[in-house]
Amino acid sequence: MSYKEIRTVLPSEIAEKLSDALMENGALSSAIEDAYAGTPDEQPIFGEPNEPTAVWEQSLVIALFDDKANIDHIFQAACNSIQIKTPEYQIQELPEQDWVRMTQAQFDPIRISNRLWIVPSWHDAPDDTAINIKLDPGLAFGTGSHPTTRLCLQWIDQHICADDEVLDYGCGSGILAVAALKLGVKAADGVDIDPQAVESAQFNAENNGVTAHFVLPENCPNKQYSVVVANILANPLRMLGDLLASKTQSGGRIVLSGILAEQADEISAIYQQWFDMQTPTYEDGWACLSGVKR
Repeated sequence: MSYKEIRTVLPSEIAEKLSDALMENGALSSAIEDAYAGTPDEQPIFGEPNEPTAVWEQSLVIALFDDKANIDHIFQAACNSIQIKTPEYQIQELPEQDWVRMTQAQFDPIRISNRLWIVPSWHDAPDDTAINIKLDPGLAFGTGSHPTTRLCLQWIDQHICADDEVLDYGCGSGILAVAALKLGVKAADGVDIDPQAVESAQFNAENNGVTAHFVLPENCPNKQYSVVVANILANPLRMLGDLLASKTQSGGRIVLSGILAEQADEISAIYQQWFDMQTPTYEDGWACLSGVKR
């Protein structure tokens, strides 16, 4: 079966209304993205307890229809139903393809180190003697394919100890907590603002035969950890210094990523208030920072 896709850019305050209206008028699916994603104007959106929810200035609405749908009629009807002037839009034909096979072909096993691999479920483990984390791409960030995730995994592989307790703040898929547990730490918890990420992380832990606890920020355990990892983005890391420091034991270690190389000095200076920061590591324009709590 082939499909048609419609794309339109419009102010974010009406993007969700139009997305819903398209679904009500026959769209198979509808998604909203930052219209400036992949450009210098991209706006990373995040949220924390007691912080207002941010929105993109301009949103890209993408809706999918079957190939027999009258897109022009549906789009006009959707706009009329929410009483907006019809914006410009583009229609693209999507030929019939084996979407599952195409998606799977993009994800091969990823070697993190001599002893650590990330292996999608449709692949055999390249090294049966290694520690193999079973993980498929899903709704939550963190498959091991992005440099920031690999940098954090490599730090964990090289530095964690058996008696460590780890907090993965912004856990996404839970890959960092799962890796730490499979590498032998005592315990690991994860926190994410997205309920779907919490659910995904819990599934991934169970699928790998480890016990971890993943929660929303308001349910974060009231305790300190010997290792705190936060692979998120520079903007939330600027705001979360006090919180992450309060979650780290004296003498404990912090690991920060999701940071562009040119942002490393600034973020390191912020965390220098609480930590003795160490030399960053870099990969493909991304940085990973670490430090020891004073």
